[in-house]
Amino acid sequence: MNLHEFYIGKAFDAYEYFGAHLTKNGVLFRVYAPNAEKIEVIGEFNDWDGTEDEMIQDAQSGVFECVQKDAKPGMMYKYRIYQPDGIVMDRFDPYSFGSQVRPDTASVIVDLEDYHFSDEAWMKKRSKNYDLPVNIYEVHAGSWRKNEADEENGWYHYQELGKQLIPYVKEMGYTHVEFLPLTEHPADCSWGYQASGYFCPTSRYGTAKELMEMVDLFHKEGIGVIMDFVPVHFIADTYALNKFDGTALYEYADADKGYSEWGTCNFNYYRGEVRSFLQSSANFWMEKFHFDGIRMDAISNAIYWQGDSSKGINEGALDFIKCMNSGLQKLHPSVMLIAEDSTNFPKVTAPVEYDGLGFDYKWDMGWMNDTLDYFRIHPYDRKFHYHKLSFSMMYFYNEHYLLPFSHDEVVHGKATILQKMWGEYDLKFQQAKTLYTYMYTHPGKKLNFMGNEIGQFREWDEEKECDWMLLDYPKHQDFHRFMKDLNHLYISEPAFFNGDYNSANFRWIEVEAVEERVYIYERMCGENHFIVVLNMSDAQYNDFEFGYDHYAVLHEVLSGERKEYGGYFEGPKEDIVAKTTGYKWWKRKFKITIPALAAIIYKVEFLPEPKEIPLPMLDEASIDIDRKRLRAEHEN
Repeated sequence: MNLHEFYIGKAFDAYEYFGAHLTKNGVLFRVYAPNAEKIEVIGEFNDWDGTEDEMIQDAQSGVFECVQKDAKPGMMYKYRIYQPDGIVMDRFDPYSFGSQVRPDTASVIVDLEDYHFSDEAWMKKRSKNYDLPVNIYEVHAGSWRKNEADEENGWYHYQELGKQLIPYVKEMGYTHVEFLPLTEHPADCSWGYQASGYFCPTSRYGTAKELMEMVDLFHKEGIGVIMDFVPVHFIADTYALNKFDGTALYEYADADKGYSEWGTCNFNYYRGEVRSFLQSSANFWMEKFHFDGIRMDAISNAIYWQGDSSKGINEGALDFIKCMNSGLQKLHPSVMLIAEDSTNFPKVTAPVEYDGLGFDYKWDMGWMNDTLDYFRIHPYDRKFHYHKLSFSMMYFYNEHYLLPFSHDEVVHGKATILQKMWGEYDLKFQQAKTLYTYMYTHPGKKLNFMGNEIGQFREWDEEKECDWMLLDYPKHQDFHRFMKDLNHLYISEPAFFNGDYNSANFRWIEVEAVEERVYIYERMCGENHFIVVLNMSDAQYNDFEFGYDHYAVLHEVLSGERKEYGGYFEGPKEDIVAKTTGYKWWKRKFKITIPALAAIIYKVEFLPEPKEIPLPMLDEASIDIDRKRLRAEHEN
């Protein structure tokens, strides 16, 4: 690491310099604490007595280091910091690669070179997937399934979890798994969003080596792995980063800016050392663990002071985000950088060189909120909110959007996705199938939180596994089967992912049927065309007509209202041929039956345009008769 680059916020490899590193002479410990009076390294190797292991500062660099010849991988350690105010604190290493299981807080010496990946083929073909399907299954590692043999916590180790998750993810048609933060954190209830160790996989589920093994397993099966990353705030606990050397080293000194709405400390982006720390952490997970993407949490709280646009833009945070993303794009050009941002700040997914923030994708929080609000409304009243559902396409091409139904939508009294649907038990399932049809056929990449796919009624609880016993009940079995088939349709048909961000590949066919509460749109990629019909009313339409500009036949591909998915629609899957009679400003028209509260996906097969049939040479008396006959045959 170049120390000057570290000071000015340009370093991406600070973890190679700081922390605990194995050498031929022992373990080299190095920590940055410019305001400390003295620092000792304490641990199992010296019976937690650092009097003989004082760390030496190189001039006035703020960097303290020492080599401990008896230290070995697997041993615990801390830094004993003598602060300027006379207080002595034992601290967790900010660059530690391992940790004790909470509530204990010692760092652990780890040899990161102990595992060698075998995913060269995957890494070589990996891309940002702009024109490929991205169907993310969001998972909390500690509660997807519980280990009954572990009575205390019920946690599977990384490798054990991967071996169970992989076949399920492949069967269900997901392309990626996204884990809630796997960085070390003290409180289970924070789900990892209040981190203590930014270079340390949480010890709840095993070691750094075991996490590497799990990622490797996913890659061997063709599944990408994304990790949640929290670059905005950190825990206020005094054993970690908070006033690390006795002063506000990582956070703002001003209390008004120093603390977040969650009671955590906000990172001070105006310090180069903090920027280098954070961007090195992001690079660390890609470089050492081969993660295929990072989803950066709470970016709105970085863009604006305290996440409040009325308080103004945090220019230091913007500079940091641009520097970090620009550097990561160069270091890892095939890794996806995803922003969780609820603001309308422009050019979040534009490249930094074009004055953007440099992310590849942005969560479409507006789409998520509008869509879920709409599905809560009584079907009759939806005509008064008709364009709430179509509004997303008014701004969609401003960014590279990803459509999320995440963990945030199924906790804290918000109700699960299924519970949010209007109506009683059966109607909730009926509408949830329509909701997900809309989601998976709408432009944009997809993310769905665990449990949503089985129709869970109970809000997510990090202490309990998903309610898998629901799959013993027919309604949940049918819904689960529908989600599986919908996922596989999405990942197999280019019209639903190739050219997602090209406006030429989407068009509305019917978006003014306010009274009927019907929407019809087309997804296309080359000759691969699909038409999607949504009926948001509680009335069935037996002869609904809509126009089209080609001679074609529609083949029904998927509808949640079919019997095999627990629906009530038993009509035959007839091929629907376009009528050649003009309809409004369209050249052709289709006439279809749409069940109440249903969605239908049709594949379009184009037919040769009918040729004009020349009239035979007849005497004047019979010409009019034959014209009428031929026209009637032609129309039929």
